[in-house]
Amino acid sequence: MGLELYLDLLSQPCRAVYIFAKKNGIPFQLRTVELLKGQHLSDAFAQVNPLKKVPTLKDGNFILTESVAILLYLTHKYKVPDYWYPQDLQVRACVDEYLAWQHTTLRRNCLRALWHKLLEDKFLQNKDFLVGPHISLADLVAITELMHPVGAGCQVFESRPKLAAWCQRVKAAVGKDLFQEAHEVILKVKDSPPADPTIKQKLMPRVLAMIQ
Repeated sequence: MGLELYLDLLSQPCRAVYIFAKKNGIPFQLRTVELLKGQHLSDAFAQVNPLKKVPTLKDGNFILTESVAILLYLTHKYKVPDYWYPQDLQVRACVDEYLAWQHTTLRRNCLRALWHKLLEDKFLQNKDFLVGPHISLADLVAITELMHPVGAGCQVFESRPKLAAWCQRVKAAVGKDLFQEAHEVILKVKDSPPADPTIKQKLMPRVLAMIQ
């Protein structure tokens, strides 16, 4: 069997992996794991990923977890445009810098106002994208994170024209249809109860932790 991606588009990292694979024409079998139904906790999924987390990549007998590792694996295995993860050592290091910063700040519930400002002042500055004139993995990981609070009705971009302009450039770069497709679930999450409402009651606070 070919490449399989275990995803739930409710998850920010899953959306980044999904958009990247679709945008670059990477053939894969989508294996949906619905977090709000607790499918990631099932014995069947534990056979694939004992950590019971998404995203998960399965390529033949090879299994890989963690979204950044998955993105880099896809980048190295498939012939994707260089701008996603540039060969230039220093530009690539800037992508790596953002990916490392992302996991120690944005994904750890730091103050929203602070990291919006840091994203603009430290990484975006006056560039079109986070590390230069072209989109990269850094932009993809960042935009999927920022869309999470948007799904809760928070107007993240409303008072930040520079960030809003960057968001529009990212949408254009990946394609507006694909961007909308990937974020459709998170934009509807509050209105779509799972089959078992007790699971939603338990899991929703964790799922929405990044938007409170």
